[in-house]
Amino acid sequence: MKIDSSEITSLLKAQIKGYEGKLETDDVGTVISVGDGIALCYGLDKAMLGELLLFPHDVYGMVMNLDAEDVGAVLLGDDREIMEGDTVKRTHKVVEVPVGDGLLGRVVNALGQPIDNSNPIPYTKTRPIERIAPGVMTRKSVDTPLETGIKAIDAMIPIGRGQRELIIGDRQTGKTAIALDTIINQKGKNVKCVYVAIGQKNSSVASLVEKLKTLGCMDYCTVVAATASESAPLQYIAPFAGMAMAEEWMEQGQDVLIVFDDLSKHAVAYRTLSLLLKRAPGREAYPGDIFYLHSRLLERACRLAPEYGGGSITALPIIETQAGDISAYIPTNVISITDGQIFLVVDYFNEGQRPAIDSGFSVSRVGGAAQTKAMKSVAKSLKIELASYREMLSFSQFGSDLDPATKKILSHGAVLMETLKQKQYSPYPLWKQVLELYAVKNRYLDDLEKKEVLPFLAGLDEYFAANYKEAIDTLMEKKAFDDALTATFEKGVSEYKNSRKKQ
Repeated sequence: MKIDSSEITSLLKAQIKGYEGKLETDDVGTVISVGDGIALCYGLDKAMLGELLLFPHDVYGMVMNLDAEDVGAVLLGDDREIMEGDTVKRTHKVVEVPVGDGLLGRVVNALGQPIDNSNPIPYTKTRPIERIAPGVMTRKSVDTPLETGIKAIDAMIPIGRGQRELIIGDRQTGKTAIALDTIINQKGKNVKCVYVAIGQKNSSVASLVEKLKTLGCMDYCTVVAATASESAPLQYIAPFAGMAMAEEWMEQGQDVLIVFDDLSKHAVAYRTLSLLLKRAPGREAYPGDIFYLHSRLLERACRLAPEYGGGSITALPIIETQAGDISAYIPTNVISITDGQIFLVVDYFNEGQRPAIDSGFSVSRVGGAAQTKAMKSVAKSLKIELASYREMLSFSQFGSDLDPATKKILSHGAVLMETLKQKQYSPYPLWKQVLELYAVKNRYLDDLEKKEVLPFLAGLDEYFAANYKEAIDTLMEKKAFDDALTATFEKGVSEYKNSRKKQ
């Protein structure tokens, strides 16, 4: 029997071809190195960026690097049991989190799994954590206020539904307090809230959740926690997971408030991952795409046009500065992405001015369009008056003899500063803010001593609530002053001031 070499060759080629095809369809790779939450895998030629990989011991990983020879994945779990040579499989899915009303009142990790020692989360739908932001044609301009309940913000730096307003300042200046008060103020206003804690202490997150429960606010809140004790990959995906949860409600036509606390730690987590994946470091060792990281996250916050559901996501990202340096790399990046910033100052905080907002550096680029007419009418000159007061205050330290005009500016400015003080966990309804600012604007308090200002305003609120309920209802309904309402306010404030004089 004669053996034909060409037949053998064609037979071997067919077998090899079939073998290669089998290898490709298996989508299986091998771990070639692992450590610091990063795994390099050989094979997986068809892996997608952001795809979920399954490692031994039910540990999941996410593809972050697609190199010619290997695939770099970050591990979303404990890497200690994963060894060199272990088998890794593709799942053909990107990282997804559960969404829907089942998340309300719950504390979850960055993968949407419950960590509040309670029942499993009931859900019927998941969403990928990364998604392209809605296009310009699907959006609507911001024209509805999102009231924070904080006088200084609602008057001078108003926030609209669908806006992205940065809260920026040094450590311990009250950044989280502002975000928390804003969440508390949404009670009964049909706004769902998502609070994303990144790189914080477990105890801080636990006390915040406890406070929200005590005040009855967890019913409309979801807390996504990737604490300091968790790995950098989980801290990296946490804000994207929170945004995916918020988007589900937005697309159902609902309004959502999302807080990222804070994006400085998020940037540090991403820098850690990038350096471990051997990506080129740039300024301050951050990778070159750090700007894109935050922009693609915050661009997803918007207000949709009515034909696309009409929902909105209002984002309050928080950034921590070092010694008030807002010109550092990450602060300038996020300032340029957002629609304004609330700048908190250590000196004001230490002086007892709470919230410690610097009205000069703080700005809202769209909120004015969303401010009610009533608030606009009583707050339009506020920033200028505070700027004049600050300027005069610095000059008055050098001279002893002050002319009457300067004394008038200083006394009015001191009353303004005192009026803008507010206790934590006590957001003000719109009518209280408007009433107090009306009284201050029309200089009913300029003859009072500094310590008398807040008691006077508290008494004024009680007096109006008891005697001018109709005027309050009219203001809340129309959200604007007419001649009759102005006359009523003038009469009521004068009556109260005269009654105090007689005491």
